[in-house]
Amino acid sequence: MADARRFLIWGSSGHGRVLADVITREGGSIDVLVDNDANATACVPNSLLLHGETGLRRWLESGPLLVPDSASVAIGGARGADRRSILGLLRRLGFDLPPIIHERACVSGASAVGRGSHVLANAVVAAGARIGDAVIVNNGAVVDHECELEDGVHVCPGATLCGLVFVEQDAMIGAGATVLPRTRIGRGAVIGSAANVTRDVPPGAVVVGNPARILRRTQ
Repeated sequence: MADARRFLIWGSSGHGRVLADVITREGGSIDVLVDNDANATACVPNSLLLHGETGLRRWLESGPLLVPDSASVAIGGARGADRRSILGLLRRLGFDLPPIIHERACVSGASAVGRGSHVLANAVVAAGARIGDAVIVNNGAVVDHECELEDGVHVCPGATLCGLVFVEQDAMIGAGATVLPRTRIGRGAVIGSAANVTRDVPPGAVVVGNPARILRRTQ
C-alpha cells in the first residue's frame, strides 16, 4: 500500500478500526467513513461519517473540496457478497481500491493479492497463492503455497489453509480452523472455529468439528 493515501472506509465498527490502524501506520489517513447503520458512530476521530449509499452520493454531488483517492470495505464475517457489492459501487464511483497489507504480514512476491483485499498482522500468504478481490486474510491466518481464494472469502484469525486449497466465492474459514491440502471449499460455505477439514466441503454447507462434518446447509 502506497504511503500518504487518503481513504474512504465503508464500515465504522471493529474491522474499520483495524484497517484504520494499518493505513495510518503507513502514513495514510481516514478522511471519510460510510456505514449503513443510521446509529453508527465514527470509529476514527475527526473523520466525516456518512450513512449508506444515499449519504455518500449526496456528499459527492455536493462537490466537496477534497475527495479521498482510495477506498476499502471494512465488513468482516461471512458477508463476502456485501463486500463485493460495495467494492463494485466504490469502483464505479471512481475510487482506487488497493489491497491493504499490514507491515508485519508476510506476503510472497510470487503471490497475488486482489483489489480491496486485506492481509492483516502476522498473516502469511505463501508463494504461488492467489487472493481475489474483497478477501480478508485476518490476523495470524496462513494461506500456504498455491492456494486460491476467490472473491469475497474471509479467512478468520489463526486459521490455516495448507497447500493447494481452493476456496470458492464468499466462503468463510472460522478462527483457528485447519483445511488440509488439496481440499475445495464450496461457495458460501462456513467452516466453524477450530474445525479440521479433511475433505471437500459442498457449497453453502456449515461444517464443524474434528474431523469436520456438515452441521447444516444454507443453499
